[in-house]
Amino acid sequence: MSLTDMLAIVGGFTLVFYLLKLAWGCWCGFREFVLSEHWKVDLRTYGRWAVVTGATSGIGKAYACELAQRGLDVILVSRSEDKLRTVAKEIENEYGRKTRTIQVDFTEGHRIYPVIAKELEGLEIGILVNNVGMIYTENFACFMEPPDAEEKTNQLINCNVLSVPQMTRLVLPEMIKRGTGLIINISSAVGVRPQPLLALYSATKIFVTYFSQSLHAEYKSKGISVQCVAPFFVSTNMTNNMEVNCLVKSASDFAREALNTVGHSSYTSGCLSHALQSAAFLVLMPDWFRMSTFLIRKLKKIPKLGKHDGRLCKDNKRLNDKEE
Repeated sequence: MSLTDMLAIVGGFTLVFYLLKLAWGCWCGFREFVLSEHWKVDLRTYGRWAVVTGATSGIGKAYACELAQRGLDVILVSRSEDKLRTVAKEIENEYGRKTRTIQVDFTEGHRIYPVIAKELEGLEIGILVNNVGMIYTENFACFMEPPDAEEKTNQLINCNVLSVPQMTRLVLPEMIKRGTGLIINISSAVGVRPQPLLALYSATKIFVTYFSQSLHAEYKSKGISVQCVAPFFVSTNMTNNMEVNCLVKSASDFAREALNTVGHSSYTSGCLSHALQSAAFLVLMPDWFRMSTFLIRKLKKIPKLGKHDGRLCKDNKRLNDKEE
């Protein structure tokens, strides 16, 4: 056999391999975003109650409402007592489901979790949505540029990172005993790759991703599903109510489509539009360009961060809101 023949065989196998890989990827995407519209998991099989953090606005509120619509009672966890009462009443009136509220501020760190644990005691928690999150600057900025960096760094870590394993720790043991449970962790497309000028925020989101994927591998044999959701643009108050279009989802539409993917994928962008954007982002924004001084200088000239990242949220006190 000549060298030319050998190269042709190797080339043929390589081509077949990548065609099969492409076909498998297309099938997985079709199942995740198309078939899932008609082939939905009955979320009530996980348990009676769903817990949603950051549940009074945006994606968190949308998840809470969608879960109630699908037949679950909902426990709303957030820092604003007034907003909690409003959302709870809305869910009870519109969907006829029971609600409970837990008022805590996730930036306060470890001391809030005994309070949450006491409120959850004795309840059959089937679903946990770790949604709460924040960012501490309204502009693209280098790590040390925002004022009060030490305090805000602690708050960001407490809210975006600590909340995820701590809330998981509270509900996972009972899920394991029952042999079923679902944990949904909201990450961000900003955390898919390193993002200069959002260094700490993007790092917290990749923590959520890696923690979710590892936890799913550890506990799937025990009947526990862990899903990581990493969206792009979603129209909420935190993104100045961006106009909904083929790229930007409303919070309610996003939550509905993302919940449809449960049982079909342990890592998802939440909807087909965001999945395509994620793939395009990786191709059009390679690491060498995203990490370049040229792009960093351009991004620093952008006045408002919220208009460019659907996962960034603002706080009433110039800190960004803990309720995503």
